[in-house]
Amino acid sequence: MSIITLTTDYGQKDHFVGILKGKILSHLPEINIIDISHTIDKFNILEVSYLLSVSYSHFPKGTVHVVCVDASRNADTTHIAMLYDGHYFIGADNGIFGGLTSKLNAEKIVQINIHDRLINGSSDLDVFATVATHLAKGGEMNVIGTPITEIKKMNVLVPIVDENAKFIRGNVVYIDDFGNCVTNISKSYIEEIAKGRPYSVRFSSHSIKKVKNNYSDFKNNSTADLNAMAGNEMAIFNQDDFLEIAIYRSNPTRSGSARTLLGLKIQDVVIVEFLD
Repeated sequence: MSIITLTTDYGQKDHFVGILKGKILSHLPEINIIDISHTIDKFNILEVSYLLSVSYSHFPKGTVHVVCVDASRNADTTHIAMLYDGHYFIGADNGIFGGLTSKLNAEKIVQINIHDRLINGSSDLDVFATVATHLAKGGEMNVIGTPITEIKKMNVLVPIVDENAKFIRGNVVYIDDFGNCVTNISKSYIEEIAKGRPYSVRFSSHSIKKVKNNYSDFKNNSTADLNAMAGNEMAIFNQDDFLEIAIYRSNPTRSGSARTLLGLKIQDVVIVEFLD
């Protein structure tokens, strides 16, 4: 069964996600629709770029990913469809796909041109639903768009290594629902620069001496020890192997999180410092 995923900043309160699903199902009733997220911060290109980069590869090749974040078409922003790493992506050419194409070239990109073929009063959602179901059925990209070779690049935040390889300077690029702050510094990149050296993590006035490989690092601790650790700041590699700043067993609604208690926000600087 073909799959269409949805990633939007529409939220859960309003009816837009439901309408988009209805339009898709009207074209292709047997399609399997998967929600990746509908709680992207409004118009946050950096956040959706991170989510796309760590989620798309978990789906089968041929999956169609519809991205509705800052998706309105205007004089400066067109709609595009892109074949990348065996997956189809549909959205506005506003920089959201620049993070992907900075790592690997797209196989094909078209500027969607079906807007005037739809009935009067059709919306961007109608365009996305029509294109997504066309591609999910195995349709050719040239039928729904004109080939192009360039798309907009966003200002991608890239980790920087100082000239003496004494530290990596990165940034917070995503804050999850637990308030954990994900950086753009990967475990593999740290290991490449570290060359066996120990390292610590520093941000604002805080310093963390040891980075946990994952949450299973805590499995050998007693319940009493784990309870005592609750509320402590920590650095850990998340399931996508990116460095993350967290509060152990935090509850954002009751006790706070790394975002609220440590004052971290998107684009804040995080430094990995190597110890000689």
